[in-house]
Amino acid sequence: MRKIIGILLTLCLLLPAAIAEEEELSLLDLVGGNGTEIVTGLETAEDAESAAEETVELVEETTGIRTITATFAGDFTIGADCRKSTNIYEDELEKQGGDINFPMRNIRDILLEDDLTLVNFEGTLTNSTYIPDNKKENSFLFSAPPEYVSILPDNGIEAVSLENNHVMDHGEEVYLETQQHLTDAGVVWSNAETIGVYTVKGVEIAMLSYQTFDMYDTLFTQVPLDVAEAKAKYPLVIVSFHWGAEKDYAPNSNQQKMGKMAIDAGADLVVGHHSHRINPIEEYNGKYIVYSLGNFCFAGNTKPDDMSSFLFQIRWRVTDTDITQEAFRIIPIRISSRTDYNDFAPTVLEKETAIDGLLSTLKENGRKLDNPVSEYPLEW
Repeated sequence: MRKIIGILLTLCLLLPAAIAEEEELSLLDLVGGNGTEIVTGLETAEDAESAAEETVELVEETTGIRTITATFAGDFTIGADCRKSTNIYEDELEKQGGDINFPMRNIRDILLEDDLTLVNFEGTLTNSTYIPDNKKENSFLFSAPPEYVSILPDNGIEAVSLENNHVMDHGEEVYLETQQHLTDAGVVWSNAETIGVYTVKGVEIAMLSYQTFDMYDTLFTQVPLDVAEAKAKYPLVIVSFHWGAEKDYAPNSNQQKMGKMAIDAGADLVVGHHSHRINPIEEYNGKYIVYSLGNFCFAGNTKPDDMSSFLFQIRWRVTDTDITQEAFRIIPIRISSRTDYNDFAPTVLEKETAIDGLLSTLKENGRKLDNPVSEYPLEW
């Protein structure tokens, strides 16, 4: 009760100034410094954090200022290869008691707390075993039963990109089938022809997706036009690229050129994947290019030789007249809850040496960029 009274008293003092100077004040300004100074009598850091969150929510409701928090993760691959007699994904599912949500058990709360989560859905949703001629020699093909689509909305994943080298593993008809299953489940998807739009807190967020293999000459023209057209209609535009070479820890020159062209055309954020490895982040013209998020939930291998990855989170401040970028952070993860084999369950890293190693990898490879971010904050 003391906390609530303190919060309400503070609001009485702050709201006139907040309303008068709404465009000049950030949410942190409104709650006071680090968000804890305005509330007294708090016994623990958890109490202070909870009180600060309550204050921010009340300020948002009263002033119309909103905060959108978005999370981005890399390759999401579930199911198996129908050509193979063994199914490592179904074997793990059996170990986990048949709960199809088992991969998200350690990460679910993070994804449910944000306003939007976008992943790269690399595979298909189908019971078909048809394989196109141009795919029969591929080392990996991916498909999952259509009912597995519920893993996405049940665990806070609202949107997926559908531009990668596995969405056509079972042909055009299955690609369309996969899109329909996603739509029926309420999951927003995007590809090179279709903009995915997700609305949260009254803001329409447009998502565009491209794969770049042997297509840069076309995309250098197409992407800026697409992005500019989207930006004219939607206040926030996010572009996903499936690009680069597998196992590369840094982007090549074409990736860097393409990412910057997307930002110049109006993209508010660029995220990438495909290399199965984390890549550094670049800040360009005040926006971020996250070159590779690595793997996320990856059923293609029982023991990848690098299981480190991260989630990228960003916040935007929204008023009735403007949207401004506030801050980002990363959440270091391992793509498995185990270290001896891949159980497909992304898990937040806790061991300091593992976190330090991941950060060192990002910073070291950031030297290859024109404008690498100087730090990778783990907290807001």
